[in-house]
This record gives sequence, C-alpha cells and structure tokens, in this order.
Amino acid sequence: MTTNILEMRGITKTFPGVKALSNVTIEVERGEVHAICGENGAGKSTLMKVLSGVYPHGTYDGDIVFENETVEFKDLTDSEAKGIVIIHQELALSPYLSIAENIFLNNELKGPMGLIDWNKTNFEAAKLLARVGLRENPTTKIMDIGVGKQQLVEIAKALSKEVKLLILDEPTAALNDEDSDHLLDLILHLKGQGITSIIISHKLNEIKKVADSVTIIRDGKTIETIAKQEVTEDRIIKDMVGRDLEHRYPDHTPNLGDELLRVEDWTAHHPQDSSRVVVDKVNLNVRAGEIVGIAGLMGAGRTEFAMSLFGQSYGSRISGKVFLRGKEIKTRTVSEAIDQGIAYATEDRKTYGLNLIEDIKRNISMASLKKLENFGLVHDNEEYKVATEFKKSMNIKAPNVLVKTGKLSGGNQQKVVLSKWIYSDPDVLILDEPTRGIDVGAKYEIYTIINKLAAQGKGIIVISSELPELLGICDRVYALSEGRITGELPIAEATPESMLKLMTMEKPR
Repeated sequence: MTTNILEMRGITKTFPGVKALSNVTIEVERGEVHAICGENGAGKSTLMKVLSGVYPHGTYDGDIVFENETVEFKDLTDSEAKGIVIIHQELALSPYLSIAENIFLNNELKGPMGLIDWNKTNFEAAKLLARVGLRENPTTKIMDIGVGKQQLVEIAKALSKEVKLLILDEPTAALNDEDSDHLLDLILHLKGQGITSIIISHKLNEIKKVADSVTIIRDGKTIETIAKQEVTEDRIIKDMVGRDLEHRYPDHTPNLGDELLRVEDWTAHHPQDSSRVVVDKVNLNVRAGEIVGIAGLMGAGRTEFAMSLFGQSYGSRISGKVFLRGKEIKTRTVSEAIDQGIAYATEDRKTYGLNLIEDIKRNISMASLKKLENFGLVHDNEEYKVATEFKKSMNIKAPNVLVKTGKLSGGNQQKVVLSKWIYSDPDVLILDEPTRGIDVGAKYEIYTIINKLAAQGKGIIVISSELPELLGICDRVYALSEGRITGELPIAEATPESMLKLMTMEKPR
C-alpha cells in the first residue's frame, strides 16, 4: 500500500489548437502540503480542474488514483463526495447570503419536515468558523466581511464537506500580509489534523514556509518534484522559466529629462464620509524618462491617490493642482485625464482593467477609439492590425487577437492592459500593482516593458506592495503613510529599513 493519497498519471489535456497538459504526473503524500509552481499558463489550474472534475473524465487522457482507487469524476459533486475540495482564486461565495448559508449551500442541514434547520445550520457553522479561527457571527452577510475572512469561510465550507484533500489556487493573491500569514498558519494547522493540501502559488517565500514538497510544471509538462530540504528560490525559478534569473530585474540606466508631471497639495476625502481625509496634501513630481515608486502599507492611500488623480474616479471634495510640462491641467473626468496624457493601469485588472468577455483586440483599442474612427465608425481592419502588432511586440501568448481576455493567464492579461494604455500614447503612466498575481518570468517581461517606456521619455509611477520590486526597478521612491507623503529617497539611498521607517510614520496628532 502506498503512502500517497493522490497520484495523477500521464495526464494530457487538449483544447482546440492548444495542448495544455502533456503527460503530467504528480504524487501527493497523505498529510503533506504539496505546492505546485509554474509560470502563468503553465497548466497548474488546468491540472487541478482535471483533478476536481471541472474537466470531467473522458475530456482528458491519463489516470487519477485517489486513496488507492482509480477515480473517474463527472463533476465537482463527484470529487467532493470523495473528499476533494477545490477553492479557486475567484471565491465562489454569494455576497448576499450569510456566512452560514454559504457554508452549507447545496449541502443544507434539514429537519424532519425537509425544511432547513436554521438553528442547527448556525450552530454547526459557528463550530466550523472556530476551527478556522474566524470570529464572526454566522448570520453575517458575506458582503460585510473582507476578502481575507471570505477565504476562511471557503475553507470552513470545505471542512463541512469532510475534506481529505484541499486544493487552494493562489489563496493569498488578494490578501494583505497579515491575512496571508493567518491563512498559511491555518494550512499548517489543518495538516496537523491530517488534512492534505495542494497549494498553487507564485509567492516563493510562502511556498518555503508551508510546503513539504514542490512540483514544478512548465509548458504543460512536469519538470521535477523537489523535497522541502532541497527547495531554494533559485532552483524553483530556474525550473519555472527554463533558465537562470541571476538578476530578478533587468538593467536600467535612467536618461532623465525635464520635469514632466508635478502634483501640488493633492487632497481627496472619502467618497461616503466627506469629513475623512484619505489623501492629504500630496506633493510629488516625475521627470521625463523617470520611474518613480510609491510605497506604503495597506490603507496608506496609494490607490486612492492614483484614482483621484486619474479623472477623479475616487473620492470627494478633491483639491490640488496638476502640472504637465509646467502647464496646469485639469483631470476632472477619466476622458479628460486621458486627453491630457495621463493613463492609469488599475490594480484590479479583472474588474476594472479589462472586459473579460471581449477579445484582445477590443480591449486594446477601448481607451483610444478616436484614433480608429472613420466617419463615426471604428475601422475594423485597422483595429485588428494595431492589436496584432501589440500582440507581437508585447509577447502576448494567444493564438490570435480574437481570443477572449478572460481565457488568458494573469501575465498575458496584464500585457493587454499595458497595451491598451500604451496605445493611448500617454505622457505619464501610473501602474498600480503591475505584477500582482504574476509569475517571476512574466514579471521580468513587465519590468522590461516599463524600462522601454521610460527610455521613450514617458514618466512612470509604480505603486507596489512589494518593496524589493520598487527598489529593483525605480529611480526614486516616495513613501506614503495615512494619506501623506512622509519622505522620498533616490534609489541609491533607499533600503527596506529606511523605507519601512517612512512607511510607518504616523501623522502628528
């Protein structure tokens, strides 16, 4: 009898024109935390969808052996009946239902008359919430709790199904550091209770913390499985991208020009509570060809500043001045900001940056339709030509530009977002978390694109939660705390310690 709880043997999955998985083999021991790493588009999520029955038996080749039994799942219900539960990156919770209702959705606890026993439902939900360390009333609606707590509700839901193998796809992608640490500790706690976990993550530090072994997948193929004691970031990166990344960030020699953008005393209040100042008299400037970073802890006001500047798409009672090449400009609407030469690539590309049900072509052109207009109509051939040129120059991995953006990996979606704004030909490009949820290989490509834009004389503002990223690609970094600029440092003087000191500086009371 094997100690493995799971074996996937020779899994091959083909979509029209694309072989997503090619003879993938993976073994997971009972009671371990097994990480799966790979670049976006490597096939990680596809493999887990095969395992969980999202792609049913008969649509792939190969065998799945679970608890020494060859299994053939027709759907998610089949795999869950065996104790395999998958939690996707996009959480499958209903915001208008309570925590308890979500936990037992499609698995309702009923009384003698066949009606839902709400007392039992809330009582059992409370016990499950205690197991995952979530102190919330089971009757609280999902829409009233944060993403970190929602992730815990998903795990409580899995526990209600007597989970034996828990699959977590990028579980910390949308979480802050505190919530991420709590979730990772919970995975280790569940391991102590005998629950096996498979975790898909790009965050190598997290993998090193929780994983007992790591399987790397590249281009739909299994590269190798590494035991915990042999895991190093360099080895994982080399396996993921097929080459050594001696330098995580491409070489960048700034060629700075005159001041391009200047912001003076920029202030924005909360959109619902106008008495609350969220952005507090921010002053900053960007020169032509300069990459300027904005660092700050969660809630510091980084995104709020960027959105309020970009067409006042956030906030109320906004005041201050914006100068481009020494001339004051107005950015009261998004269209006005774009026309004045300012672009903003949002941190939430799936909700605000892209139309996921539209193709690459339409997404690239949507911010610049005037450039493609011909007697009031969009010139289709020109639109296709422009998008195809960006697909090639940005290395967007897709068969053609008619592919829906929702089908692309995170890295390729981000390249479409950048293409959209580059085509609008801005003078200043604000990039909010440009590499969030993207693997190391795709990150390097994004950094290279940022360098090229700076070399063309654009002014680039990069907002990032990752200090090493800002220190690796920027020429100068501002620190933001409680909505205020607390300091700025040239990159030669910026260190994690000096930046963190500025980022945690409290407002005088």
